[in-house]
Amino acid sequence: MIRPVFLTFLALATLCAAGVATAQPYPNRPLRLVIPFPPGGATDIIGRILAQKLGPALGQNMLVENKPGAGGAIGSDTVAKSAPDGYTILIGTSSTHSVGPALGVKLPYDAVRDFAPVVHLSDAPRVLVVSSTLPFKNVSELIAATRARPGAYNYSSSGVGTTVQLSAEAFKLAAKIDLTHIPYKGTALAFTDLATGQVALMFDSIVSVQPSLKSGKVRALGVTSARRSQLMPDVPTMVEAGVPGLIDETYFGLWAPAGTPPAVIAKLNAETNRILQGAEMKEQLAQQGALPVGGTAQEFAGRIASETVKWSRVVREAGIRPE
Repeated sequence: MIRPVFLTFLALATLCAAGVATAQPYPNRPLRLVIPFPPGGATDIIGRILAQKLGPALGQNMLVENKPGAGGAIGSDTVAKSAPDGYTILIGTSSTHSVGPALGVKLPYDAVRDFAPVVHLSDAPRVLVVSSTLPFKNVSELIAATRARPGAYNYSSSGVGTTVQLSAEAFKLAAKIDLTHIPYKGTALAFTDLATGQVALMFDSIVSVQPSLKSGKVRALGVTSARRSQLMPDVPTMVEAGVPGLIDETYFGLWAPAGTPPAVIAKLNAETNRILQGAEMKEQLAQQGALPVGGTAQEFAGRIASETVKWSRVVREAGIRPE
């Protein structure tokens, strides 16, 4: 017969063991970083660079998993529905958390309610390029020509509602000009027609346009960052080129599921900020045309909100309706 005293001791021992388990410092097992886009793109590259450094900094392995589809919604939803314990985190972008909501796209998650912002990783501007078959040497000449012939010049994009289209529409609104949109299924075909002069201009990432710039098929007129890019220091910003207020930088960041403990968010934030200050990380981001940002989780939440407001205005004023 088991004595009551023994049962009491056993219960206390079990509670103590559970207490020790729950008191183990975070993290005590491998983490998973979900990338909601296919391998090879900027989000994938930046995510893998970070994972190689963040895992060791936390004393654990960090497993990287690509879950592409639906413009980043599938992978993002995976994280939104994961346990809020800090072991599954997302690297997302303006597309997943500001542009999608601004477009009114039906998403399987709420970009604000279902996530806890962790840290703003980096910003990457776009560059305005024109076909080399056209005579424009600067943004002022391009604007003058479009105002002289409203709607006669067109721009290409990788599809309706993409960030590439939104950048061009933001330019139209800021410069008060009229351009005709020619959407393509992806940037490869868009660049082909741009190079041959069938399309006048396009906005895209600095890294994406490099091959066409080197071949001389397109000409860079301006970058959409607040300051000039290290990858093309001779190209002025759009503000320098005479388009006031046109700053358009894609943000990259980390999110955890809503309800993740503040102490866990603080740990991830602190370690990531430390990594972003390293010379190696800065160099690797620069190769992607991106600049490290960092800061608090609250500051990142503010950036997300302001970008959503900005793109909502562009979508509304340009009359964009995603397909």
